[in-house]
Amino acid sequence: MLDNFQPKNISNYDDNILKEKTQKFDFLNPPIEPIELAHILSQNMIHYKCLGLSANQIGLPYRVFVLTGNPIICCFNPVIVDSSTENIYLDEVSLTYPEYSVKIKRPSIIKVRYAEPNGNIVTKKLIGMTARLFQQQLDWLDGINFISKASLYHKEKSKKKMRKK
Repeated sequence: MLDNFQPKNISNYDDNILKEKTQKFDFLNPPIEPIELAHILSQNMIHYKCLGLSANQIGLPYRVFVLTGNPIICCFNPVIVDSSTENIYLDEVSLTYPEYSVKIKRPSIIKVRYAEPNGNIVTKKLIGMTARLFQQQLDWLDGINFISKASLYHKEKSKKKMRKK
């Protein structure tokens, strides 16, 4: 399988696929075999050297993303079922905006539910960077541009940094 790997193009921030909510992945009538889709996403994430990748970032309209880990975490139809009241500001970047880094406020701990590629439903608590990556990838699946989550102050601060470069 790896011998035939061809990286997919990254969706441009203007592409409609990133502005619309993705469709729920149907395990009963899958548009693509879920294990194959997990493999495609994982290999693209590794190829682009990123920490997370949503299906719509490579032009696929399904509610699935992968997160770096050992092993890689693949989440089909992910949802956040609870989150902490403690929020943390951290710089975020994305393949879709490779030059842009902006501080985003997000809950530091979340409880999530998703299906694995084999259809098993998982519920778990995520903390730290894994929680942040999950939230960012879920935003992409919901058609939410991560930059829209930044305060005006942090957007302007980031633009100034970019101009200095």
